[in-house]
Amino acid sequence: MTRSRQPNGASSIYQAKDGRWHGRVTVGVKDDGTPDRRHVSSKTRAEVTKKVRELERQRDAGTVRKAGQSWTVKTWLTHWVENIAALHVSENTIDGYRVAVYHHLIPGLGAHRLEKLEPEHLERFYKKMQDTGSAAGTAHQAHRTVRAALNEAVRRRHITVNPATIAKAPRLEEEEVEPYSVEEVQRLLLEAERHRNTARWVIALALGLRQGEVLGLQWTDVDWEAGVIRVSRGRLRPRYKHGCGNRCGRNPGYCPQKINIRRETKNTKSRAGKRPIGVPEELMKLLRRHKEEQDRERRLARDLWVEKGYVFTSPTGEPLNPNTDYHKWKDLLKAAGVREGRLHDARHTAATVLLILGVPDAIVDAIMGWEPGKSARMRRRYQHLTGRVLQDTAAKVGGLLWGSDKRYGDSNEW
Repeated sequence: MTRSRQPNGASSIYQAKDGRWHGRVTVGVKDDGTPDRRHVSSKTRAEVTKKVRELERQRDAGTVRKAGQSWTVKTWLTHWVENIAALHVSENTIDGYRVAVYHHLIPGLGAHRLEKLEPEHLERFYKKMQDTGSAAGTAHQAHRTVRAALNEAVRRRHITVNPATIAKAPRLEEEEVEPYSVEEVQRLLLEAERHRNTARWVIALALGLRQGEVLGLQWTDVDWEAGVIRVSRGRLRPRYKHGCGNRCGRNPGYCPQKINIRRETKNTKSRAGKRPIGVPEELMKLLRRHKEEQDRERRLARDLWVEKGYVFTSPTGEPLNPNTDYHKWKDLLKAAGVREGRLHDARHTAATVLLILGVPDAIVDAIMGWEPGKSARMRRRYQHLTGRVLQDTAAKVGGLLWGSDKRYGDSNEW
């Protein structure tokens, strides 16, 4: 069948010699400047007309999938995490993305065509992750990662709809953290006296600094006269490459000649995170003693010492590795006979102490480094209504209504 001549750029519908109907729609311009003209076909004119009108609708709405490479979930996620996300997010964030992409998402979903990925595929994948032993938090991290990756695919018009925004995210129930009691903190502090870098653990329990903030402290951050520590940076987890030319057969982190390819610290991620913190005099004395001990280590190490100015270091002056620091915390708990807990639970403990002491919210936010817009939510998360808080509140209510003036301030339990 002969085709009637259409104006340039207009859609066309025609029947080929084999009897099949075809349609062509100009939806835009390709990267090389030529018209991006899409083709559809069907057995009947009515069916192909319907497809042409749908393409025209998508074109007019700006939702036509971009022409070019046909992506699979695997190729897109790999491209996104290495060539897009890695250039625009922090080192710690990209580490989390890479774990989700390479350990979970690609093995579980990588073979799907990107444009064919459905919300149901994702929901079944999240369920399978949890059924095979992954924590709900791990499945939720995979969900957040694929959602971010597919948002970028939509923005670049490789797909028109992000199925991860439609799929139901794994249900995540935040566990209630039990802060350490006064007695447990005292046992930890007593045991810490027997360990190297004693002040590191005192700062965590008394001031609530994050792990990276403590390990990133430098002596220039300590104002001895004012009794203040200024938090301005955080320690990053090292990332290594082979120094042996990949001949050792091990992972880069275990290579005998490994080379760290990541900067040691980064600035705090928010203005609220960059903050001064008042330090109790007892802790300032401990820091002075710690500096004297570090000076002795420097003299002993002699030429092996690397001067970088960190408060907490290895015996040769290098900043502490966060992974090593984590295991030292576990050793401290065990040696002190204190129940198992995360290192971050020390931060919950410090925040709860501020609640018990009745410190005003604005001061709590400043000490803990919480941004104003998020501070109420963070206080709910970190400050725990312990028995002592509830008892003191009940005593105040009783005093108002019945004249009782009973207090529970002498309790050793929080």
